[in-house]
Formats: sequence, C-alpha cells, structure tokens
Amino acid sequence: MHQLLNTLYVQTPRAFLHLEGETVKVKVEGESRLQVPLLHLGAIVCVGDVGVSTPLLHKCADDGRTVAFFDFAGRFKARVEGPTSGNVLLRQAQYAALADPARCLQLARWIVAAKLQNSRQVLLRGGREAATPEDADALQAAARALADPVPRLAGAATLDEVRGTEGDAARRYFGAFPHLVREDRDAFTLHGRTRRPPRDRANALLSFLYTLLTTDCVAACEGVGLDPQVGYLHALRPGRPALALDLVEELRAPVADRVALTLINRKQVTRGDFLDHPGGGVTLTPEGRKTVVVAYQQRKAEELQHPATGDKVPWGLVPHVQARLLARHLRGDAECYVPFLTR
Repeated sequence: MHQLLNTLYVQTPRAFLHLEGETVKVKVEGESRLQVPLLHLGAIVCVGDVGVSTPLLHKCADDGRTVAFFDFAGRFKARVEGPTSGNVLLRQAQYAALADPARCLQLARWIVAAKLQNSRQVLLRGGREAATPEDADALQAAARALADPVPRLAGAATLDEVRGTEGDAARRYFGAFPHLVREDRDAFTLHGRTRRPPRDRANALLSFLYTLLTTDCVAACEGVGLDPQVGYLHALRPGRPALALDLVEELRAPVADRVALTLINRKQVTRGDFLDHPGGGVTLTPEGRKTVVVAYQQRKAEELQHPATGDKVPWGLVPHVQARLLARHLRGDAECYVPFLTR
C-alpha cells in the first residue's frame, strides 16, 4: 500500500477497503493495515484482488474522488466516478495543450531529454560492467554522444527537430546495444532496431517488453483520466496510444531494456526461446514469453525512490506517478512536467 500525490495505491492481495467515519480503512484478511482520512485523498487505485465497499464507493463518488481498478498485470479495468467528475476538464486541458504548438513542443523536449538521460545511464552502467576494454570504450563513447544533444533540445524550434534528435540518439544507442550483451553475443546481436516483424532475437525480446510497458502506460493514463490516444511527441494516428507511447520513452531504457539485458546476460533466455518464421521474422516461444513476463513482473515489484516525489515506490507504479504528474501540469497545478530521470 502506498500513498503518492494524494492517491492511495492498494495492491496487497485480498485487501478490502471500507468507509469508517470520514476515513478509508484497509483490512487484509480481517486485520487492519491502514487508515487514512478521506480529506487527504484525491483518488484511490486498486490493483489485483482488492475489494471496495459500496458505502466507500458512494462516498468517493459524492466527493468527486476517483476509484480506479486494475488487474494483476496492471491493465486498466474500470474507473468509478461521480456525476461531477473533473476529468472532462482534464481532457479539455490535454487537448488544449496539443493545440498549442509551444506547449506541445516543450512537453516533447522534456520527454526526449529524459529518454536520452535514461539511455545514457544504461550505457554508462554497461561500460562499468563491460567484459572487455573494447566494449567499455564503445559504450562510453555512445554515452558521450547521447549527452551532446541534451542542451540543444532546449533550443529546438519545431517538433520535427525534437523528433529528429530523438531518432539520431536512438540509432546511436541501439548501435552500441550489442556491447551491452555479455553472453551468447552471436545469438543476441542487435542488427539495428527492427519492428513488425522483429528480425532477430534481441529485437523480438525488446519488442515484447515494449508491448508490456506500453500496456502499463495506457493503464496509467486511463487511471488518471487522461486520453491515452492524445500525445505530444508521437503523432496522432487512429488506434495509436500516443500519450502512453510518450510515457514509454522515459521508461524504455530503465525498465524494458534493463530487463532484456538481465535475461540475456544471466542466460534466463536462450536462443531456444525464439522461433524463426518464413520471411525473416523472429518471435518468442510460449515458454519464452512466460519467462519474460515473470522477469518483467519481478522488476515491477522492485522498489526505488522516485526522483520527483522522494517516495519509495515499486517500479510498477512509476507510470502511474508520471501520468499523475503530467495531469497536474496540464491542469495548471504545476508549472512544469517533471519527467522520470534515473541516476
């Protein structure tokens, strides 16, 4: 159970929330675990096997307090709101920011700057742990190359310029990615970033993890009340969760890429966990997907101190915190959006 940004997150299995006076009380198998004044809460998020009493739902609806439900995998299931919800105003603010080129550009700058910084941290860590001096030199050179564009982003005049900077940095990052692989490099060499379909095992692994992360970011946007289809860095297309993909950019390296490298370098996935298809596509086997999902869930359960809030949270809640920080900025409650940055 975690209280962040005036939001109570409950993910303890078999927890039950009920109303007691002007407080919400959390019990697990009949034992009281937490009691929080409702006055301190703006929203309640329930993940997995968590129950909520009808009186508490009614009270939250009356007060305009959102109660959101997610399954064990973090996928959005439902949101309970009263008739005077402010989410229409939040979405109006979200759409207004999209219509304002200056605000849209600034949001894109913040997101890409965070992506470059987080990607650099993966490269720098890899350089410290490299198996050979050649790998260390290549990773350190790539990290320096990713540092150069960050100051220039502040002066980027157009969204296309920001996207171009992001694309160039991504090519440099993935060009150095093979030097992060320490085990069975022949099987897991990344031949550039390829999608739909992935052309090698490393790309297949990354694509699957990015899909899992995107699902979590869509759920985070839905839980806050943002429209996951309306983003700022990614262009709008029918069916594309552009805002969720914006959040993914900040978390891609520290979450998905780190899980992929751990799986490869600890030999938790091997070449036998992949299937080659006619035409050159590569996918994970069912057993391989299971291994990846388990590792991803374990990563989500690990805790960190969130750099913006200072709270200790599981990685799995980071997309929710970022979505809420973004919502605060869009509503005008915060001057800046604080992207997620690793150190």
